[in-house]
Amino acid sequence: MGSDLPSSSSLGACDCQTLSPTDLGQPDRLALHSASAHVQRKLWLALEAHHLTYQNYGPALVVMPESFAALNTLLDSFSVSERHELLAAPWQDGGPDPWQIAPLEQWLRRLNTPWFAGAAQQVHFMVQPIVRLRDMQVHGHEALVRARWEGQELGAETLLMAAAAHGQARAFDAHARRHAIMQVYPALPPGQRLFINFSPSVVYNPDICLQTTFEACRQVGADFSRLVFEVTESEAFPDLALLRRILERYRAEGARVALDDLGAGHTSLAYLSELQPDVVKLDRALVQGLHADDPRVPLVQALITYAHALGIEVVAEGIETPGELALITALGSDYGQGYYLGRPLAQPLPGPTVTPD
Repeated sequence: MGSDLPSSSSLGACDCQTLSPTDLGQPDRLALHSASAHVQRKLWLALEAHHLTYQNYGPALVVMPESFAALNTLLDSFSVSERHELLAAPWQDGGPDPWQIAPLEQWLRRLNTPWFAGAAQQVHFMVQPIVRLRDMQVHGHEALVRARWEGQELGAETLLMAAAAHGQARAFDAHARRHAIMQVYPALPPGQRLFINFSPSVVYNPDICLQTTFEACRQVGADFSRLVFEVTESEAFPDLALLRRILERYRAEGARVALDDLGAGHTSLAYLSELQPDVVKLDRALVQGLHADDPRVPLVQALITYAHALGIEVVAEGIETPGELALITALGSDYGQGYYLGRPLAQPLPGPTVTPD
C-alpha cells in the first residue's frame, strides 16, 4: 500500500522552503457560509442590513464582486469567536471551491494585500542593539524584517499578517530567516551575536524545515555560536515536545536559543524549566514605566532570579528612560534592549560600546 503514496519530489518543494506566487486574482463571486445556525442567520441579517448584493444557494450566500468592498464593514458585526465560524470560498462551477475555503477574515486580508508576493521578494532588515548592562557593551543585534512596496515601508506585523492571509506563513518565516542571515550577518561586528526571530508553529519537522536556514548560514560562513534563534509566538504553543526538538536542532548546529515575551502573552514559567533556553526576554509591558515603588518590581525581580537559577540569561525589552535602565540593571538583568539604548538601525553599530540616547 505504501508504494501508492506520491513521492516528495512529485509533490514539489516543501511549503516551508519556497514562497509561491499569490496572484490569485479577485474571485468572480465569494460564497459565505457557517456551520453554526446562529452565525448563519446573523450573516443573512447582516447582508440585508448592509444592502449587499448576494444570491442564496441553500446554505451558501454568494456575494457579488460589487459588494466585496463592504465586507470589511460587515465583518465588524461579528465577534471574534463568531468570525472563526464564518467561512468563505470562491464560487466556481456551481459551488464553493473546497480547496480555497478559509475564514472570511482571512479572505478579506488576502484581497486587501495583493502586494504580498512582490513585497516578500524585497525584504530588508533593520537591526536593534542588545546591550550588556554591566558595562554598556553591545552584545548583539536583533534583525527586524521590513519590506518596501510602492514607496511604502511595511513592518513585520503587516508582513506576517499578509503571509498568513495568503497561506504562506511557513514559507515567509523561513524566507525571512534566510535573508536575515544573508543580509545582516556579513555586516555584524566581530564578537557580536545576531538574534533571528522565528515562529515555532510554522515548523512541523525541524530536520526538514530548518534545512534552508542552516544552508544560508553556511553560505555566508556564519559562526553558529554567534547566532541566537529567538522564539516569537503570538499564540499559545502547546506542543512543548516539538518545540524542544526545534530548539535542540538549533543547538546541535552550535547556535543559542531564546524565548521572547516572558511575563506576558503565552510564554510561561513552565517554558523556562521545560525548555531550558540560553536566553529569555522580559516582555516590554513589565519594563516600560517601571519605577522603585512599582508593584511590578517584585515580579520582575522574581523572574530574573528564577531565570538565573536555571542558568538562563535575561534581556529586558522596552527600556525607554534612564530610570528604567537604572532600575532594571539594579534588579540584575544581564542585557537591555529598547529605544533609550538604541533605535532600529540600517546597519549594526560598529563599536562595542553604546551611549544611551
